[in-house]
Amino acid sequence: MVDRLPSGVEIKGEITPEFAEILTHGALALVARLHRSFEYRRQEMLAQREQIAKQFDLGLRPDFLKYTASIREADWKIGKLPKDLQCRRVEITGPVERKMVINALNSGADSFMADFEDSNTPNWHNQIQGQINMRDAIRGTIELNQNGKIYKLKDKVATLLVRPRGWHLDEKHVLVNGRRVSGGIFDMALYLYHNANALLEKGSGPYFYLPKIESHQEARLWNDIMSMAEAELGLARGTIKATVLIETITAAFEMDEILYELREHSAGLNAGRWDYIFSCIKKFKVDQEFCLADRSKVTMTAPFLRAYALLLLKTCHRRNAPAIGGMSALIPIKNDPEKNAIAMQGIINDKKRDATDGYDGGWVAHPGLVEAAMKEFVAVLGDKPNQIEKQRPDVNVSAQDLLDFQPETPITEAGLRMNINVGIHYLGSWLAGNGCVPIHNLMEDAATAEISRSQVWQWIRSHKGKLEGGTKITAELVRDLIPQELEKVKASVAAGGVTALGTYDRAAKIFELMSTSRNFEEFLTLPLYEEID
Repeated sequence: MVDRLPSGVEIKGEITPEFAEILTHGALALVARLHRSFEYRRQEMLAQREQIAKQFDLGLRPDFLKYTASIREADWKIGKLPKDLQCRRVEITGPVERKMVINALNSGADSFMADFEDSNTPNWHNQIQGQINMRDAIRGTIELNQNGKIYKLKDKVATLLVRPRGWHLDEKHVLVNGRRVSGGIFDMALYLYHNANALLEKGSGPYFYLPKIESHQEARLWNDIMSMAEAELGLARGTIKATVLIETITAAFEMDEILYELREHSAGLNAGRWDYIFSCIKKFKVDQEFCLADRSKVTMTAPFLRAYALLLLKTCHRRNAPAIGGMSALIPIKNDPEKNAIAMQGIINDKKRDATDGYDGGWVAHPGLVEAAMKEFVAVLGDKPNQIEKQRPDVNVSAQDLLDFQPETPITEAGLRMNINVGIHYLGSWLAGNGCVPIHNLMEDAATAEISRSQVWQWIRSHKGKLEGGTKITAELVRDLIPQELEKVKASVAAGGVTALGTYDRAAKIFELMSTSRNFEEFLTLPLYEEID
């Protein structure tokens, strides 16, 4: 047990002896200090999001901000990058589960983004055990004995970055003065308190990925939190570095401003494509002229995604900031050489495009993809750690380019069924504690599940939401298909050895509600979080 909780702090989750090593008085005092200083501003940011969402529903179209034009036009750079953040050709990502952490750090990737967010179910056990795994990995002591096989770290491992939860997520097990704390502040504070000095002693530092940011004001809030944390822990200003995921349509119009707000703490931007697609659907959900085709048809060559990717690249390199490409959801397919060859070629094409465009690195979701992705970046970069010197004066992206939402067709019955199937399968796994799930030879996380349910919701309401042949997608059609897809999901997971299938029944009900109800839930993880321990 924790010897003594800081004043005003309550813990609603179990505190095992091992968890108590993370939930120390000092660590929780830092959480409480940051909560009391910044919770009001976080709530203001969330309220601002709601207001902007309402404006989008009334027809608002985003544009580059007039009052920040001087920032976009001025010649400034981000702060100097630490040596181990200068070479990020391949970054592997995954949840903070112990085996994944070991395998990812050993994978041969330059960096590993350990994820407390979209690929992780944020139950109490996962969050605190994840912190234990981070502590042990940084000190080189992390090991796992699984079925007689010993997993431990190699001598050379990837640089560690951590993604805390986004602004919308609370940590319901920790209260300060009776109020839930921010999940993101909780994740960051515990990690910093226990690991910042150990990382610096190793010649590295505390590095983060910041998710779901919608404006430069939200970036400013993160910057102020990091500055206060540095002061509280006696760290030099700018010790903490953070890469921002540009995964909302509003943030795409404020990339310069986001880098500027974080410039002393900035480690660049990442093209978080899946959440970005979800953000576009969410923001334009009631626009009768907005409609995207089957998810599989919306690739990085689509006009709006191509414009976004090139603008991010140009913006970053102008500011001496790394530009990191996003995630292809493809994964190796072990038992089908023909399908595996197609998947591997998809990965190669994705990384080749990023490297040729000028990106400094890109993401993969599986250790088996690191080598193929690395070859594409090395083919362009050679021995150079990055290609920040590659400016793109030829790139000129307008607001209209970012809003050129194509393709609109085809929408197929197979695509509709796939969205339903993936949504049920993922939600069922998430409720069971696993937030990173291979489904139909793709690695799915909360972002891709969000696309599945938001597309169905939007297709029902758009006059363009018609299947090939002209059949209108309706709530009744979706309700008819859900039981059929639920049975397929259950058969699939049972074949994989899963015996507890109750979460999938619950997932089907949740998916039906979220995709057919009148109101659109901002994030599917918000109501789901209330159902887990």
